[in-house]
Amino acid sequence: MTPVQQIAEETLRESWIEGERNGVPYAYSRPSPTHYPWQWYWDSCFHAIVWRRFEAQRAESELRSLLAGGREDGFIGHTIFWNRPVDWRRRWTYNISSRDAANTSTIQPPLLAWAWKIAVGDPRDEPRIAAHHRWLADNRDLDGDGLLWIVQPDESGLDSSPKFDPVWGRRAHARIGFIGLITRNRRLGWDARAIGADGGPLLCEVVVNVLWGLGRMSMGEPSITAALIDRCWDPERGLFLDVARGDVARPDELDQLGGDHRVRTSTWSALAPLALPDLPEEIGRRLVEEHLLDSERYWTEYPPPSVSAAEPSFEPSDWKGLFTRRYWRGPTWINSAWMIWLGLRRLGYNAEAGRMATQLCAIYEREGSREFYEPFTGEGLGAVDFGWSTLICELADPDPAAPASHL
Repeated sequence: MTPVQQIAEETLRESWIEGERNGVPYAYSRPSPTHYPWQWYWDSCFHAIVWRRFEAQRAESELRSLLAGGREDGFIGHTIFWNRPVDWRRRWTYNISSRDAANTSTIQPPLLAWAWKIAVGDPRDEPRIAAHHRWLADNRDLDGDGLLWIVQPDESGLDSSPKFDPVWGRRAHARIGFIGLITRNRRLGWDARAIGADGGPLLCEVVVNVLWGLGRMSMGEPSITAALIDRCWDPERGLFLDVARGDVARPDELDQLGGDHRVRTSTWSALAPLALPDLPEEIGRRLVEEHLLDSERYWTEYPPPSVSAAEPSFEPSDWKGLFTRRYWRGPTWINSAWMIWLGLRRLGYNAEAGRMATQLCAIYEREGSREFYEPFTGEGLGAVDFGWSTLICELADPDPAAPASHL
């Protein structure tokens, strides 16, 4: 076992927790035991992908715990509070309907079916995953084109990314008005149609839809890649950009797009469709050659930063913990690097994919399993013993029997 694999396995094992709530058993790796003690949706999906390398049963237990924490109608919350409810300090900043809520009332990027296919087997054999997909389609596909809309920045998992600032303004994540956004959305039951009728804003966010698209294909459902291109691809910039609708905070900082608005900020999410196996090659090569491999934008020493280094909002570190709630504004994350690395391999950029893997493995071995990393120095930042950074195992030791897309 290599040092990278050893660190990864120890991280997942030391974070493992088992128990029972109201007669329902659970077992999962906490994202970071001292900072993130509950079960987070997309974290668990990433954990399961790595667990399959060390102990396949734990991969399945992690994903079955997610399903067990959901509702009968197929809704699965952003966070599930298995072992204890939200503490009083987080009561006002978490998307919960009451102090003793069993889970949040908001979603995260829905990659459960994709993770299940990679780590467990055919997701079509688990009816609760089909129910989950029906809930998402019924409640978040607002235009009938297969694309999902989110009601808050944190539903994307990218929380405080600067791309949300012109959409939500002072109500964006980690801003002073965020509690007001939660309060309004709680009153409306986090119902996307009700929130839209109240003025919104709502967002068709790229990462959510990339992972939703991968999940759909894993279930044998129709691809939404063409719809994503039609709505979010900006051929002039050569990027995929979010589309907002409703009462956006700063419309002068957004492009008018019919009755909607296009976000201009270039973040790693603009490159995330590289993970889609059916992304047209011409588009994929533009993403790679015009943006990813540009050393002034994304091809830093430890790529890719979560925001283009050419953006005014680029913040490469967390300033020693002073701004830890603004961490998607520049540092490099292993989960986003992995998704982009999949695209590099699929398109034949093997030397570049190899360089990315080598550089990121080096800082992982040196700094440990941190939440994110400074993109120029590789310094480990944020939470320690962070679970999904164990995805580095996918870059360090690709499965030669699996296609680059895992589909």
